[in-house]
This record gives sequence, structure tokens and C-alpha cells, in this order.
Amino acid sequence: MPATRLISLDDAPVLAALLRDNRDFMAPFEPARAETYFTDSGQLALIRDLLARHERGQTLPHVILDEDGSVVGRITLNEIVRGPFQSCSLGYWVAVSANGRGLATAAVRDIVRVAFEDLGLHRIQAGTLPDNARSQRVLERNGFVRFGLARAYLRIAGRWQDHVLFQLLNPAQQ
Repeated sequence: MPATRLISLDDAPVLAALLRDNRDFMAPFEPARAETYFTDSGQLALIRDLLARHERGQTLPHVILDEDGSVVGRITLNEIVRGPFQSCSLGYWVAVSANGRGLATAAVRDIVRVAFEDLGLHRIQAGTLPDNARSQRVLERNGFVRFGLARAYLRIAGRWQDHVLFQLLNPAQQ
């Protein structure tokens, strides 16, 4: 059973429900969002945009799957840059009910394989809040190495916050 799959328009209601149900849990790790973000129509618009960017080779939006195939989160390779950089950024979230079961670790492993083997990328970068030890462990379990601290990196939970930066290089290209 794969850990992830490409997002589809049919995922909008499930993702909207997950986001509403996990809103308080994810609030400390997410940007401030408009109310429409948590609606079926808001997620449908977001998915349409992600799939359009995917068609242009700029992003790879996947959903994270539970062992029974149900959607429990999202994982995306963002800002795919070709040319001499061959790099992207990784972002993901998993519902609180799916935390601690290895699903995020499996999803990151799956998307890393796609990034390196299918897309031929050289580097994946990911950032976490300094106190997000669980997400840092997911990255480290997948071979990511901490390489820095970016001050006031992203506006999360309504304020500019530092992020610990991790990277993973394609071992086939070293």
C-alpha cells in the first residue's frame, strides 16, 4: 500500500473536514488562514491551483494515506526549481488522530523516492519550528540533516517565527 498519492479534486471534502477537525491542533504550526480555507469550496479551489502548478512542473501535491487507504493529511513538494538548482521544499501535515503511527515518516520516505527517482531532483529542503521535535524526528528518520536556523523565516500563527532548516541530497547524484 502506498503511503501517498497525487491529490485529486475528490479529496476536497475530506481535506476540508480534516482541517476543520484539526484546526486547533495545527494552528501553532500554520499561517493564519481565511475561513474559506476550511470549507469544501476553499479546498477545491486550492486543489485546482495545486494541480495547475503540478501540470507546469512547479509542485507535486500528494495526500497522505492511512493503512486503510483513507486520507489523513497532505504532503507537497513546493517550489520545484530546475536548471542548475534541481531543488524543492517539502511541507506536510497529518491529522492528530494519525500522529505517532509512522504515517508521516512513511509519507516523507515515499515523496523523497518520487523526488529523487521520478523527478530527478538533487535536493529537498524542509523547515520546522524550533520546538517541533516530532516533525524534526520524521525528517531525521528519512536522512534529512539540519543545516541552519532561519530567523523570522515564515509568518506562522500570526507572527514571524524562526525555523530549523533541514536538507536531503540525492545520494545517486553525489
